[in-house]
Amino acid sequence: MAPGACPAQTWAGGLPRTRMARASWAQLVGRARGARRGGARRAGWGEPGPAPAERAAIRAGTMSQAASHLRAALSLAAVSARGATSRGAARRRLSAWPVPQEPSMEYQDAVRMLNTLQTNAGYLEQVKRQRGDPQTQLEAMEQYLARSGLQVEDLDGLNIIHVTGTKGKGSTCAFTECILRSYGLKTGFFSSPHLVQVRERIRINGQPISPELFTKHFWRLYHRLEETKDSSCVSMPPYFRFLTLMAFHVFLQEKVDLAVVEVGIGGAYDCTNIIRKPVVCGVSSLGIDHTSLLGDTLEKIAWQKGGIFKQGVPAFTVLQPEGPLAVLRDRAQQISCPLYLCPPLEALEEGGPPLTLGLEGEHQRSNAALALQLARCWLQQQDHQGAGELKASRPSLLWQLPLAPTFQPTSHMQLGLRNTEWPGRTQVLRRGPLTWYLDGAHTSNSVQACVRWFRQALQGSQRLSAGPEVRVLLFNSTGDRDSAALLKLLQPCQFDYAVFCPNLTEVASTGSADQQNFTVTLDHVLLRCLEHQQHWNRLDEEQASPDLWSSPSLEPGGPASLLLAPRPPHSCASSLVFSCISHALQWISQGRDPVFQPPRPPRGLFAHPVAASGASVLQEAVAIHVLVTGSLHLVGGVLKLLEPSLSQ
Repeated sequence: MAPGACPAQTWAGGLPRTRMARASWAQLVGRARGARRGGARRAGWGEPGPAPAERAAIRAGTMSQAASHLRAALSLAAVSARGATSRGAARRRLSAWPVPQEPSMEYQDAVRMLNTLQTNAGYLEQVKRQRGDPQTQLEAMEQYLARSGLQVEDLDGLNIIHVTGTKGKGSTCAFTECILRSYGLKTGFFSSPHLVQVRERIRINGQPISPELFTKHFWRLYHRLEETKDSSCVSMPPYFRFLTLMAFHVFLQEKVDLAVVEVGIGGAYDCTNIIRKPVVCGVSSLGIDHTSLLGDTLEKIAWQKGGIFKQGVPAFTVLQPEGPLAVLRDRAQQISCPLYLCPPLEALEEGGPPLTLGLEGEHQRSNAALALQLARCWLQQQDHQGAGELKASRPSLLWQLPLAPTFQPTSHMQLGLRNTEWPGRTQVLRRGPLTWYLDGAHTSNSVQACVRWFRQALQGSQRLSAGPEVRVLLFNSTGDRDSAALLKLLQPCQFDYAVFCPNLTEVASTGSADQQNFTVTLDHVLLRCLEHQQHWNRLDEEQASPDLWSSPSLEPGGPASLLLAPRPPHSCASSLVFSCISHALQWISQGRDPVFQPPRPPRGLFAHPVAASGASVLQEAVAIHVLVTGSLHLVGGVLKLLEPSLSQ
């Protein structure tokens, strides 16, 4: 028997473990790719695929064999990266977890109907290959708006703040909304994606709309669109467009004073861009993301983002690389949009107290600076008193863009920045010996910022007693993102364990429809986990040189004070793959999280040697630091389990 191998026994798929041990991960991935080409099935985010017996209906032949190989590997509780060619894991067991208290079934029925508007994975790939004129898609959105009973001009009354960007646009919106709410204004806030419940996307005064309000507006809009369909148009808009329409209706019906609207993807052809007369627009930091839709360079992406600029409407941007900043400038000049460059937050703090932010991380200062300019401009445009006293400064240009004015933030602005909450972004949950660090970073730049925040937080954490501390990475990445590049950026954190799982909350569905996702297939998400593990294993092998432990290296742009003491040159960090988020959290927490207390884990869940030995390490550690990152959907699934109140 090879070192670390387990005695032969039957896997969940009926395949002897000794036989499976001979299959390399490369073979598994190759077979899985073949299976995926042969056929794909829809899978739910938070509602995993059917049990092994039910999956027997998969097509016969090569696809069936390949699919069974993949599912046999990934439905195991955990799989070790080291010695993966000779190791297996335990038989899969469905969770017997209690169903959490869910909102009324009327709300769940509405969400399930909404989910039918999701584009299934197969059709989504076809659309990407045969994408038509994006301008036509924007015109179609205007037609949906008209069929819903609104005209584009009706949106002018919402006094909209329209925000785009690659990273930080959600946080910028959250800061902006909270600042203006601190003035006593009634705010609307439309964002995406949601973390736990879809109604999080539509907020009134910072709170997700109630299940009752969501249900009422959903069915009202749904029936209206059904009644106005004809042979020349599709009866229902896709998922995100429907929610965008619904948000406009909710904000108008609730008579908000303003609406902060976050762009979905891009800007120029995003369905939120039917807005014709926003009060002010903002562009947060740009980076590479959604390349299949927006382009593969920062300049192409900047062109898309600049598409939200409107003639005569003030716009603000944070400092960008010279190339994309020039594109934004040219886009603004072409339509006579006054575009301003935000000065850093330090310029607004001069002569006053330091500003306290409700969101952690140095990178949030850039988002806060943009939010302050957006809020102040909105107040000025609406002739609102108390917009902040201007500081004495001469107008200046940077990269041929005028700098936005510096001003003294008012007490309302300071309060808004301090009270801002935005779950899943640089969020920390302290639970006994466990500290969960949650950040939905999913681009290279945002992961770099996440690493700086995490390492700084570790350095600032207080050791309550002497003893071993353990660092764990929980990671997943979706879409067309370069997961290998993201994982490489996470290497300086020196994790003891790297854990990978799909964005499936539990093995067995709990009945909640909020986290269903039909835009990916089960085969695809499971294959991605294997690929993440392979990337991490290769990176560990590259990092295994003793020279790496002689002295710590500086992060690009990171101060030496953020460096952690070098760790001893023990063996590479072990990596594990779990079939769902709940099993991953069970292994990581080992019953030591006072809130997350699931029933006894399924039999054999931690039977693999690495999982078993790691469990002992985690049980004895005086502190466990867990970074959850790579996907907002992953963070949402984790929050659903760690914070049950979010599902109420």
